[in-house]
Parts: sequence; structure tokens; C-alpha cells
Amino acid sequence: MSARQYSAWLCLAVAALWLSVGVGQARERTLDNRNGVQARDLDPAEKGLVTGVGIEAHDIQSMTNQMARDMFASGFLNGLASPPRILIDEQEFRNEGSQIINRRMITQRLMTELNRAAQGRMSFVGQRYAGMVAKQRELKREGVTDVGTTGMTGGQAGVDYFLGGAIMTLDSRDPRSGVIQRYNQIAFDLVDAESGSVVWSGMYEFQRAAADDIIYR
Repeated sequence: MSARQYSAWLCLAVAALWLSVGVGQARERTLDNRNGVQARDLDPAEKGLVTGVGIEAHDIQSMTNQMARDMFASGFLNGLASPPRILIDEQEFRNEGSQIINRRMITQRLMTELNRAAQGRMSFVGQRYAGMVAKQRELKREGVTDVGTTGMTGGQAGVDYFLGGAIMTLDSRDPRSGVIQRYNQIAFDLVDAESGSVVWSGMYEFQRAAADDIIYR
């Protein structure tokens, strides 16, 4: 091996050594970076570690549980000859407040709670699936598929009542202390889809204040 070749080989060996040392140090730093908050399981029915003045997971659980109880306690089902068909859709649930929130998270949980508590006393119409239902109806009538086990109907399920509502907030801020205060109001109306009569109304409200509010996404 010539002196020039030996010198080049030595430079490559030194570079490889420094590279391996750097990778090892980076890996060690990553492993030793244990100063952050470790992930943990939280009960969504309880207030979490990150809280602010807005609507949070425990509020959604508490609110939907209360709404389900109040709706059945109102007695609007009394006297009905058959279980009514109800539509609960986020499109009729408006967000008029200052917080960004997934409206379907609220309506879906409310429908789940009502369906669990109804025990056959009411049924729910999933009009968001109307396109898929129309496709399946067409396949049956063209003979591509059989009619299933429940037979065919003259049309898709009609709605007897639909649940509408709104999220509303009232915010205030003290410029001296930086404290933010928010009044949250979530209202629901069960509306007769034929006459427009409101057969039941419910409201969930709370007020909170914090010096440093969090960012809701």
C-alpha cells in the first residue's frame, strides 16, 4: 500500500469513527430525554390534565347523559302508538360560539346514549347514509342482490322528529389580570318533522374562568 493510499484509508477510518460516535451520542440523548410529560390513560368523564374555559370531554359526557335522562323524563313518548323515528345530525346542530369543536362528537354520543336508554321505544334514522342506502335499494331491485332478510320498502325511512340545537358562548377578559371568562350554553330542541312543533327542549350551561386559556382544536 502506498503512502497516499494509506493516508486516504486512515482519513476514511477516522471519519467513520466520528460518525459512529455522533450517532451513538444522538441516540443516547434521545433515550435520556425523559423530562417531558409521560403519556397516561385518563378517564374522559373526569377533568383532564389540560383544561381551559371551553367545552371539554367531561362536559360532553355529562351533557349527553343529562340530555338523555331529561328527554325520557319529559314524557313526550307517552301516547305514541309506535316508536318514533328520530334524526340526530350535526348539520342541524350549529356552532355559534367562539370555540372550535367537532359537532358530530356531541350529536353522535347523544344518539348513542339515547339509543341505549330507549330500549326500543324510539328508533334513529341515519340520513347521512342515504347514498349507500339508495345504492343497495337499486341493487336489490335490479336483481343483482337478493332482498335480504327484512324485505323491501316503498321508500327510505321517513323522520318523525329531528334534534336541532346550538352551541353559544359569551366571552369576557380582564385586561389587567389577563383572566378570561366564558359562559357556555348548549341548547337542544326536539322538533316535530311534520308540524314544526318543539316537543322537548334541553339546555346545558356552565361558566369558567382561567388566567391562561388553552388552545382548542
